[in-house]
Amino acid sequence: MAFISISRLFRYIKYNWLQILLITLSIYDLRIDLRILIDYFTFSTLLYTIFEHPLAITILITSPYFFSKIKKYKY
Repeated sequence: MAFISISRLFRYIKYNWLQILLITLSIYDLRIDLRILIDYFTFSTLLYTIFEHPLAITILITSPYFFSKIKKYKY
C-alpha cells in the first residue's frame, strides 16, 4: 500500500515539477519580507512586498489555478 502512495507521489512530482519549482522559488524570494510581515505586520510592508516582488506574488496568487488544472488529469 505504501508503494502505491510513493509511486503516485513520484508521478505527481514528475508531471508538476515546474509548478512546484516556481512556487518554491517565489517563497524563497519572499522569505525576508514574509518574516517581517509575520513579526511586525504593517500595511506599508505589505505594499512594499507587493510592489517590489510582483513576479513572486503573481505566481503565488495563480498557483491555485495550476493545481485545479492538475486535478483534471488522471494519473
